[in-house]
Amino acid sequence: MNPFSSGTRLRDMIRAIRSCKTAAEERAVVRKECAAIRAAISENDQDYRHRNLAKLMFIHMLGYPTHFGQMECLKLIASSGFPEKRIGYLGLMLLLDERQEVLMLVTNSLKQDLNHSNQYIIGLALCALGNICSAEMARDLAPEVERLLQFRDPNIRKKAALCSIRIIKKVPDLAENFINPAASLLREKHHGVLITGVQLCTDLCKVSSEALEYFREKCTEGLIKTLKDMANSPYAPEYDIAGITDPFLHIRLLKLLRILGQGDADASDCMNDILAQVATKIESNKNAGNAILYECVGTIMSIEDNGGLRVLAINILGRFLSNRDNNIRYVALNMLMKAITVDAQAVQRHRATILECVKDSDASIRKKALDLVYLLVNESNVKPLTKELIESLEASDQEFKGVLTAKICSLVEKFSPEKIWYIDQMLKVLSEAGNFVKDEVWHALIVVISNASDLHGYSVRALYRAFQTSTEQETLVRVAVWCIGEYGDMLVNNVGMLDIEEPITVTESDAVDALEVSIKRLNSDLTTKAMALIALLKLSSRFPSCSERIKDIILQNKRSFVLELQQRSIEFNCILQKHQNIRSALVERMPVLDEATFSGRRAGSLPTSVSTSTGTARNLPNGIAKPAAAPVADLLDLSSDDAPAPNSSGGDFLQDLLGVDLSPASAPPGTSQPPKAGTDVLLDLLSIGTSPPAQSSSSASNILSSIQDDKTSLVNLNGLASLTSLSPNATSASPAPMMDLLDGFGPSPQKKEENGPAYPSLVAYESSTLRMTFNISKQPGNPQTTLIQAIFTNLSPNVYNDFLFQAAVPKFLQLHLDPASSNTLPASGNGSIIQSMKVTNSQHGKKSLVMRIRIAYKINSKDVLEEGQVSNFPRDL
Repeated sequence: MNPFSSGTRLRDMIRAIRSCKTAAEERAVVRKECAAIRAAISENDQDYRHRNLAKLMFIHMLGYPTHFGQMECLKLIASSGFPEKRIGYLGLMLLLDERQEVLMLVTNSLKQDLNHSNQYIIGLALCALGNICSAEMARDLAPEVERLLQFRDPNIRKKAALCSIRIIKKVPDLAENFINPAASLLREKHHGVLITGVQLCTDLCKVSSEALEYFREKCTEGLIKTLKDMANSPYAPEYDIAGITDPFLHIRLLKLLRILGQGDADASDCMNDILAQVATKIESNKNAGNAILYECVGTIMSIEDNGGLRVLAINILGRFLSNRDNNIRYVALNMLMKAITVDAQAVQRHRATILECVKDSDASIRKKALDLVYLLVNESNVKPLTKELIESLEASDQEFKGVLTAKICSLVEKFSPEKIWYIDQMLKVLSEAGNFVKDEVWHALIVVISNASDLHGYSVRALYRAFQTSTEQETLVRVAVWCIGEYGDMLVNNVGMLDIEEPITVTESDAVDALEVSIKRLNSDLTTKAMALIALLKLSSRFPSCSERIKDIILQNKRSFVLELQQRSIEFNCILQKHQNIRSALVERMPVLDEATFSGRRAGSLPTSVSTSTGTARNLPNGIAKPAAAPVADLLDLSSDDAPAPNSSGGDFLQDLLGVDLSPASAPPGTSQPPKAGTDVLLDLLSIGTSPPAQSSSSASNILSSIQDDKTSLVNLNGLASLTSLSPNATSASPAPMMDLLDGFGPSPQKKEENGPAYPSLVAYESSTLRMTFNISKQPGNPQTTLIQAIFTNLSPNVYNDFLFQAAVPKFLQLHLDPASSNTLPASGNGSIIQSMKVTNSQHGKKSLVMRIRIAYKINSKDVLEEGQVSNFPRDL
C-alpha cells in the first residue's frame, strides 16, 4: 500500500463517520481523512486516486469543503480506463457546476469521449454534459451530440436526446439544428428513446416557433397514431403499470399534443377522437390511470374549442372530487379553477360536490374549494351558495373561519340583490364569526344601514336580537351599539315594522341596559366602549325618562384609567349638565354617507372624501357639507389660495373654520399624509381613533369630532370657540385649571390696545330684523393680527333665544372666537350681544380679510337662520 494513501476503504470511512457520537468526533475523522487525501494528491498517487475521489464525494455530501480535489476529477477523466472515468465524471457532476472556470479544462476530454469507440464511455460523457453543460460547452459540443442522436445503440440515443434538451435550454439559437433529428426520434419503437424524443420535441416547441410549426405540420398525425396504438395495445409486461401500457409515455404524448393543438383548429380537430378515446377508456381506479386522465383533461382544456369534449373533461374532474385521495381532489380543484374561465356552466353542475369539499378535514382542500366557490358565485346563485357557506361557517374550525368569513363578506357585498338580504346575511356572519370580520366590512354595513331609511327600524331590531345572544362577537356589538344610538327611538316604538318580523317589546330601559352591558363587558375593547358612550349621549336626548341613569353610567368612566374614556365621560357630562339648550342639536343622527363614494375609497380609487345624501362630495370630516355655491367659493378664495395647505385631507376645511391645526403631529413639515382607504370614514363618524390621545391638547380635536351639529354645514363656533386657543403642540406638562370645553376656557376677550391703530366701526351685516357691527383694532407690533368686537342688535319687537353666531374664513386666515356675552338678544334694541374674535392673516399685505357668517336664533320656539358674507374690511387688515 502506498504510504501516502489513506489506509481505509470508502465503506470503512463511512462506518467510522456514522459511529461518531458528537459533531466534534465527526469533524476529527473528516479532518484526518482529508489530510491523508491531500498527502496522496501532493504525491500524485495514481493507484488510489479513484478511492480518494470517492471519499471526497461523500465528504462533500456531508457539507465539508472539498475544493482541493477538483483537479483530481480532471485527471481521472483523462485516464483511459472506464472505472477511473466513471468516478471522474461522477466527481465532476458532484464537486463542480457550470459556474466553475475549471470546467473549461474538461471540454476537450468530453469531446474525445463523445467520439470514443466504447459506447459506455460515450454514455458517461453524455450524462456529465447533460448535467453540468454551460453555454460555451453547449456551442462547442453540440455537433457531437447531434450526431449521437442517430447512434446505433438506443441507450446512447436516449442519453443524447436528454443532453440535447440541456443544450437548447442553454443556447436556444441551436434549436434549429436539432429539429430534424428530434422528429426522427418520434418514429422509434424503443419506449425509452421515444419518451426522450417526445420531451425533446416539447422543449423545442417552447423555444422555437419554427420548430412548433414544423412538428405541427409533419408530426401531429404520427403522434396521434402512436398514442392510439398505446391506448389499444395488448398487455406488455415490460411496460405495464397497473394494467396500463407505459403511462409515462402517455403523459408525455398528451403534453406535446397540448402544445401542438393550442391555437390551431386543424391540429385540434385531428386529435379530438383520440382524446375522447383516452378519456373514456382509461380507468380511474389506479393512480396511473388518474395521472393520464388529468393530463388528458389539461390537453382538452388547452386546445381549440370543442364543447362536448370539454364537458367530458369537466365531468372527469367532478369524479376526481369524489375520490378519497386528497391529492387527486386537490389537483381536480386546481384544474376546475382554470376550467371555469372556459366553460363556467359545466363547472356549475358540480357545485354540490365542490361545496362538500369546503367542509373537508384537509385545510388545503378547504381553501382551494373555497376559492373555486368564490369564482362560481354570480347574481343568479348568490343566495343558495351564500346560505351553504354560512352553514359551513358554523361547523368550521377557528383556523378556517377567518378565510371563510372574508370570502362570504366579499360575496355578499359584491352580489347582493337587495339591501335587506345584505343586512340579514351580514348579521348571520357577525353573529357566528364577528371576531373575524375586518373593520372595513362592518364599516360598510353601517353605511348600507344608514342609507336604507326604510330598514332602520328592522335593522336595529334585528341587531338588538342578535346582541342578546352573541355578546362575545365584538364587531356585532359595535354595529348594534351604533344602531341603538342612532335609531333607539325606532327600536322602542317599533317604527317601520315589516311583515317578516316577529313582534318584539323593548323599553327605553332595555335599550340603555344593552349599552351598559357593552361598556361593562370585560372583553370589550376601547372602540366598543367609546361607541357605547356616544350612543348613551344620543339616547339621553331621545329617552328623557332615562337621562339620569344615562348620566350615572357616563360618570362611571370619569376616573377610568383609559384617557380616551375618561375624557369622553367628562365632556359628555358637561353637555348633560350645562348645555341642555344645544344637546338635542349635538346628538342628532349622523348624515347619510354615499355608498358609491365609500366603496370607491375602500378600493383606493377615490380620495378620502365624504358624500352627503345630496350627492355632493367634499373633503370634510364627519360628513359636514361644504357650501357649494360658486360665489361663496370665489369670495373666500378657497380655490386659488397661494398658501400651501398642510395636507389634502378633510381636516383642511375644519382648520379653515376654526384655525386649529389638525395635521398629524408625526408628519414632517411641508408633507402631506395620504388618506387611509376604507377605515377612516366610520372612525371619523364615530370619533374613535386607533389609540387613546397622549396629550391633553387633543381635547380640541376629540370634542370637535365627537360633538358637532350635523344639521349645519359649519361647525358650532359659539360653544366651541374657546378650543381654538389651545395650541396643537401644547403638552400636558404645565398645570391647567379644570375647563369646561363647551363653556369657555382660555384668554378673556381681547381688549383694544390704546396705542394700536384705530379703525371706524363697520356695519358688517344688516337685515330688517338684525344688525351686526364690527369694532376693529390692531395689536401694536403685530400687523397680521386683527381684533374684532362683534356687536349684535335686535331690530325687531321679538326676543331672540338660543342666539348662535358662526363664521368661516379661507385657509390663509386663522380665526379665534371667544364665547358670546349671552345667548339671548333683547327686543327693539334694548340690549345687545357682544362677541370678540381674533383673525390672523398669513398673507398680510397681499390679501384682505373676508368672512362668511351664519346667525341662528329662535323666535317663539321657531328656528330662524340668516346668512351673509363680510368683504368690506379695510384693505390694510
